[in-house]
Amino acid sequence: MNVSIVKQIPETTDLIVVPVAEGGERGGALRELPPSVREAIGRRVQRTGYRAKQGKTLVVQTEGADVVLTGLGSGRDGESYRRAIAAARPAASGVRAKAVALVLGGGGRHASAAVEGFVLAGYRFNKYRSPEEDGYDGPEELAVVLPSAAARKARNEVARVQTISEAVFLARDLVNEMSSVKTPSFLAKTARSLAREAGIRCEVWQGERLRKERMNGILAVSAGSKEPGALIRLHYTPKRKARAKIAVVGKGITFDSGGLSLKPAKSMEWMKQDMSGAAAVLGVMKGVSALGLPVEVRGYLAAAENMPGGGAQKPGDVIRFRNGKTAEVLNTDAEGRLVLADALCLAAEDEPDAIIDLATLTGACMVALGVRVAGIMGNDQGLVNTLIRHGKETGESLWQLPLVEDYVEDIRSKVADIKNIGDGWGGTITAALFLRTFVGDATWAHIDIAGPAFAEKPMPLASSGGTGFGVRLLLSYLASL
Repeated sequence: MNVSIVKQIPETTDLIVVPVAEGGERGGALRELPPSVREAIGRRVQRTGYRAKQGKTLVVQTEGADVVLTGLGSGRDGESYRRAIAAARPAASGVRAKAVALVLGGGGRHASAAVEGFVLAGYRFNKYRSPEEDGYDGPEELAVVLPSAAARKARNEVARVQTISEAVFLARDLVNEMSSVKTPSFLAKTARSLAREAGIRCEVWQGERLRKERMNGILAVSAGSKEPGALIRLHYTPKRKARAKIAVVGKGITFDSGGLSLKPAKSMEWMKQDMSGAAAVLGVMKGVSALGLPVEVRGYLAAAENMPGGGAQKPGDVIRFRNGKTAEVLNTDAEGRLVLADALCLAAEDEPDAIIDLATLTGACMVALGVRVAGIMGNDQGLVNTLIRHGKETGESLWQLPLVEDYVEDIRSKVADIKNIGDGWGGTITAALFLRTFVGDATWAHIDIAGPAFAEKPMPLASSGGTGFGVRLLLSYLASL
């Protein structure tokens, strides 16, 4: 979709989108419309009692282009605009609009957030669907109507939003791909292709190289599958001196059956999404390179398929990791922390300024926080606070859970240093404490994205399926360094 900044509504426009505040207009957006259109809107609003609550829309048919009012509610921030404009996206499909005009008013202070909402809400994974009978595939043009004084700044911000959206779409595409295609080797191939396009370095360890490098968590989890696991490393170096050196680590379980600790059938239905953390890391690496951020970023994807084959790891097995620590495996369905342990060890050895991992790690986090909020824990409150702030700015919400030291006793093993499950309570916290064992002295934050990584039903900025959660949050954080 082509996005342009214009002074007035183009004559070819099929649909005009206007955000309005609950209790009245904000920023003079309606004043940008012709008097006859404003009158038609007034009559329709009076007849329907439309109140402009957050995300509520009202379509008004006029002699020219249709108009959709979309509610900001009482919000005044970028997220309010992001969600309001996203809510209007289905109306474009409803009228089969090819050219959409976005009329913001108020100098376009939230133009980039509004465009981001419209673009992100338009994503669909249609690879395996038959095309629409009329061939319609969404709007082709989005014109943002702004005064000249605001146009230049908005043009740069909108270009940045489009770049970030492409990074999010990469993550979504990977999450939505079926696991019979999306093997660890497929992720490795995708990473290599991205590296070539983006001009970043990529290294893939599989088979004997994993054994040589003592990536024993990945090897153990992969043992029941015919698909070999992989440790994938990506390295972006800026053209000018790096302001910081950051490691991002993603869990990449391309399908999780639970292994010998087999999941119920219902619980396997969406397990293609158990590599959402790795997908987000690939999205971040794509975005960092495309934006040319002045930060050195290393990405680590710990990829494996967790299957109950004849060679699968068994409850009671003990794994010795790269840093010398040992872990007893009491539940093979708590496998994500095992592959992450390998990647975290490696990331810590590279001595970054901070390590951030993303993982669909625990159902307990969904029980605690639901499907719209990710849990965050870490060993540095400053880093945690910063990530929470960027989550708020991007609409990717984080909520801190405590790393309770008393709970360390819950993951102590009688036959190894630690065990891969706790005693049944505080599962999100005990999983994070397990991961902490492998970061050494590094500054570290763990983001459990089990809830918001995948939408079983549409969310404000995403249709059902992979959401790409974490990409916008981390790109915002990295851009701030």
